[in-house]
Amino acid sequence: MVVLKGAAVSAVIREQVSEMLTDLGGQVPKLAIVRVGEKPDDMSYERGAIKKMENFGLRVQSYVYPEEISDEAFKAEFAKINEDPDVTGILLLRPLPKQICEKDIEQMIDPEKDLDGISPVNIAKVFAGDSTGFAPCTAEAVIEVLKANQIPIEGKRVTIVGRSMVVGKPLSMLMVKENATVTICHTRTKDLKGTCRNAEILVAAAGRAKMLNQEYVGQDAVVIDVGINVDENGKLCGDVDYDSIQELASMATPVPGGVGAVTTAVLAKHLVQAAQRRLQR
Repeated sequence: MVVLKGAAVSAVIREQVSEMLTDLGGQVPKLAIVRVGEKPDDMSYERGAIKKMENFGLRVQSYVYPEEISDEAFKAEFAKINEDPDVTGILLLRPLPKQICEKDIEQMIDPEKDLDGISPVNIAKVFAGDSTGFAPCTAEAVIEVLKANQIPIEGKRVTIVGRSMVVGKPLSMLMVKENATVTICHTRTKDLKGTCRNAEILVAAAGRAKMLNQEYVGQDAVVIDVGINVDENGKLCGDVDYDSIQELASMATPVPGGVGAVTTAVLAKHLVQAAQRRLQR
């Protein structure tokens, strides 16, 4: 089984970003990372994103607010960031605390600065096949992994386990745009194992540690594991039982070191694209 490491894909995207930056005439785009509270997962992702932006030669600033901030106060602060001409793009770490209406923030965010595809405008564009809309970074990272490794998508049977708006649904549209034949699975799918085994490309985005084992993977399938979980030993793992599929899958992404490493690279690419579009306007 070939291991599809994210670092190699990230390096390809870094070259693309470097070329794109030359077209900006010395302008360096700025990312605003907005975090509420001190959740370890959010802070870990934030650290990774900051490191990636700096490695790609981009500016980044974190805006951190207390967990107990009111809905009204947060919206006032978010509006300032949203309207700041120095901010090229925004990454909002979610979910937000319960007292903040997340739907309102999704409506508020400037679609041109919405790098992770949470605005209804961008989601609509993704579903319409309009490439001017920013797709969620994780969903796009899956496509980047396949393309960077020259894995054909067109005409392939693709099965996605998970139907969230972060990965499953937008990824299905990105796959359809690439002319794949897509099946979305979920907890109510009949014969889930059989459906997964029929896939030539299997994407695991269920959010359950090691849920997909050898009974879900067909011979020579390409397996893309989007999940980030903690196993019974406290170690990071994906949605795929990696050890059990090695005799079946032809290729697979590891966790950690797979799709996650590419997600922040896609974020950087979106940031530079946002700057390019602003310049064109």
